This record gives sequence, structure tokens and C-alpha cells, in this order.
Amino acid sequence: MENTYTDEYFMKKALQEAEMAFDKGEIPIGAVVVVNNQVIARSHNLTELLHDVTAHAEMQSITAAANFLGGKYLKDCTIYVTVEPCQMCAGALYWSQISKLVFGTRDEQRGYLAMGTKLHPKTTVVQGVMANEASDLMLRFFAQRRK
Repeated sequence: MENTYTDEYFMKKALQEAEMAFDKGEIPIGAVVVVNNQVIARSHNLTELLHDVTAHAEMQSITAAANFLGGKYLKDCTIYVTVEPCQMCAGALYWSQISKLVFGTRDEQRGYLAMGTKLHPKTTVVQGVMANEASDLMLRFFAQRRK
């Protein structure tokens, strides 16, 4: 029997969150946190709605997942994010001790890799999952904003 709970399966859920952000006029980034193949947190960017520069999808999902688990550490959890986290979000992921980060497209200018930010040494990283879909959504959003 084929495992339906693949990285692509959960990235599709993160992309659904990103679409919700797009529809609200937010930068279309979505995130979900998963433990034991169960989504325990989901969010998208809310910086415009909340007037809060820290209201990134990852930050919202980290907080929701910690509340769900009843503790601040996200060991044995995976976060799926449509776009490479920024250095702020990477720092929060570091402190949460998340076990795995899976992201779609790179952010060559503001992503944690370009900024030289480190994740927790035990965090596994998988990049490029559904990168084209995530990138296309970002390109569509900014093309619409420039009109």
C-alpha cells in the first residue's frame, strides 16, 4: 500500500494556506505543522491584517503547534512552508527544536540560507518540494500588486 502522507501531500496543505493569504492580499506563504501524519497547526501570513511584522505563517504555526502540544518544543514535528523561512522564522524554528523543515521555493534575497542563519543542528531540511507551484503563486501575487 502506498503512503499517502508524503511531503507533497502536506505541502499541498501549506499551499492551500498560501492561497488563503493571496485572497486576503497577504504575501502568499502558508505553513502547516505535522506530527505523526496529523496536521496540528496551519496558518498563512497575517502581517497586513494584524499590522504585525512578526505575523509570518511560520510564527503563527509554531505558536499554534506549541499550544496544541502543551509545550514549547516541536520535537518529532515537521513544518511545511511554501517559501524558505526568513531569518526571524528560522530563529524561532531553531528555538522550537523542530525536527524537520520542508520548504518549497527559495527566497534568494531574504531567506535564512542567504542571510546565513542557522537552524537547530538536529533539524533535517528538505527543500524544493512543489517549488514551482509555490514560486508561481508568489510571482502571480507580485505581478498583481505591480499593476
